[in-house]
Amino acid sequence: MQRHYTTRSFFRQVPNTLLACYFHDRELFKDLDFGAMKETKPDVLFAAWMELDDSQRNAMDAVFREIYAMSCQKGFKAIIDEARWKLRKTPEKITAFIEHLSKLPNHYHRAMVTYLDHADFWRGATYFHHADTLSYWRKRKNLGHKAAAVDDESIEQLARLIREYFHRTEGRGNNCVVEPLRRGNLDYFFAYPEDYSQQSAEWVNGEFGNRPHNPAFEIVFVYSQEQGTLDLNFKALNKTIDALQNLFANAILKLDKLPPDPKDKRVYDLNPLRQKEFQFLSDIGSGIQNTAVKKLRLSSRSKKGDRITLEADTSEDPDAIYTLMEKVGESIPLHLYNVTYVEISASIIVDADKPAKAVTIRISHPNSCSLKYDEHDLILRDMLEQSGIEPKPPEPTDA
Repeated sequence: MQRHYTTRSFFRQVPNTLLACYFHDRELFKDLDFGAMKETKPDVLFAAWMELDDSQRNAMDAVFREIYAMSCQKGFKAIIDEARWKLRKTPEKITAFIEHLSKLPNHYHRAMVTYLDHADFWRGATYFHHADTLSYWRKRKNLGHKAAAVDDESIEQLARLIREYFHRTEGRGNNCVVEPLRRGNLDYFFAYPEDYSQQSAEWVNGEFGNRPHNPAFEIVFVYSQEQGTLDLNFKALNKTIDALQNLFANAILKLDKLPPDPKDKRVYDLNPLRQKEFQFLSDIGSGIQNTAVKKLRLSSRSKKGDRITLEADTSEDPDAIYTLMEKVGESIPLHLYNVTYVEISASIIVDADKPAKAVTIRISHPNSCSLKYDEHDLILRDMLEQSGIEPKPPEPTDA
């Protein structure tokens, strides 16, 4: 469930001592007794906050929103990933840093301490956390195993190529900046070309009106030298995706053109999920709970286009979909149908202090899966693999 930010809720979650550090560093609220203020009862602070000018509050509110977003398990992992890279030459410092943050009471405390005391880890961690929330990733394989060029000249070349491409094809992209980062064995590149000028209704210094501005749009590249793959996050037509992949290959991999992209011929075999006796398998300690099939789409083997969709409420009966399928099977020969789409409900513990997070996994034939590749989705992918639900090469046919 997405958390809703408000300034008051942020003040409630962050310890008073850390709030005092933040404001005192900015020469604010020095007369306010943070020590006497009850934890989670920030009424006095909030009243003082509301007395500030809009310009002061707006700038700090943007920071608080960022800290609030990072106050979660994914944010903590992103912080650790950035610290591992920045401290890679002093592993003893990495261990000490992780142990220090792990002992803190909660993720709000960890995020605020990182922002205040470890500013050199903050920027990269926020980029990684943002990338972990993105959808619409497109993968390109067979790129070889050349190291990514991250020198200033190559980064500027990528920015220039992106700028020229969008300016030529869409009339936008007059400016572009690319931010390179390293995360474990992966190279991340966050590109921000200039979008079309926009005009939006805004409040500025107490006055309401339309204000023109030049926003940026975002393109994210993630390159794995080990696997020879490039993941690209940008929602566009295939020809634009191909063009962006080619620009990356030119500037960062120093390739004249993209190598051929072999098609993924692996397929999911979803038919085992039609059996009531099917069991989902996962490691002890994975945190996965209450897994059930809640929706099935059956496609006819004999008549193309004929489909049956079954959906059941599994909140009280995890086998409800199979009860429904038995009823439908009394009048339709379901053995003449293949399972081509399935929705699986699961819950996974992401924070020991909070209820398990509900997740819906959507898998469709031949090889599409809604799970991402962040920490917890990888655990769920591992569950599918252990349960025998994984994409495999198609069975050979007799010549």
